[in-house]
Amino acid sequence: MSRYRPPRSAGTPLITAAGAQRLRDELHELWHVQRPAVTQSVSEAAAQGDRSENAEYTYGKKMLRQIDSRVRFLRRRLENLKVVDQPPADRNKVFFGATVELEDEDGESQTVRIVGPDEIEPKLQHISIDSPMARALLGKTLDDEVVVRAPSGERSYYVIAIEYPGLDG
Repeated sequence: MSRYRPPRSAGTPLITAAGAQRLRDELHELWHVQRPAVTQSVSEAAAQGDRSENAEYTYGKKMLRQIDSRVRFLRRRLENLKVVDQPPADRNKVFFGATVELEDEDGESQTVRIVGPDEIEPKLQHISIDSPMARALLGKTLDDEVVVRAPSGERSYYVIAIEYPGLDG
């Protein structure tokens, strides 16, 4: 059995302006702050002599590989992302960037925001545009019934509010 794993799909290349800024900030932090500090500690550890049993040197090299890998990923990802900073022409429909208030069959309400796969934040109810719920919501209007087919089964919701916070217009 081989160790090969096919590359994971990067998901929809959409991101909000705030999400893109967070990725750029992370890239800056890694490249201009963390990497120079780790490089300095590796060079200091290397100066101590025997590298084969030098845990600081080994750990530092491992950290450099992880930082470089994340920097490569962020640079490639930022090149391919499309920043959505304008609301859609029809604000009465659910599209990317929408904050949607839903009510289920039991009368419980929940609010979700549809964002790109790089911005998922479960605690804030930010869901990926590629998720089953977001796919079911796209194009819906107020008072529409939404049937979400998820691994746990089907659930019905009603759209009771649609907003586009953080988007100019």
